[in-house]
Amino acid sequence: MSAPAKGWLRAVLVLAAVLIADQVSKALVRAHLAIGDENAVFPGLTLVHVRNRGVAFSALEGRTGIVTAVIALAVLALVAWFARHAARPLVWLPVGLLAGGAAGNILDRARHGAVTDFLKLPAWPAFNVADMAITIGVLALLYVVERSERPRAPAG
Repeated sequence: MSAPAKGWLRAVLVLAAVLIADQVSKALVRAHLAIGDENAVFPGLTLVHVRNRGVAFSALEGRTGIVTAVIALAVLALVAWFARHAARPLVWLPVGLLAGGAAGNILDRARHGAVTDFLKLPAWPAFNVADMAITIGVLALLYVVERSERPRAPAG
């Protein structure tokens, strides 16, 4: 199997793992916590059940069409970029995390009209597994791109 083909396979596997973890965790929250309920897990972490109709920090709330279009364009741009760089070492990981996180939140919007958020830290808005995957994916993508574009020191 070629390096690009391995990259695509790995990215799809990461996407699937993120999507499954995200959707299962959200289904559990919807089944066991009423909207607005809170459950302290331990100091600094609370399980909540909120519905986010916007994007990060509820920005663009109520503008589902714009939000969906922007997310779809970002995912298409990511896939197009990945198609040209699939052979790069480790690039499949951030791409899979980003695509899986985006897919999880888009699926929520399509099925429920809003994204289910459920993890709450002090002084921070509630978030979910998809949000974590997107955040880690962005950081990992920056690392992978920076690492591969840095000039190598000559040996010796």
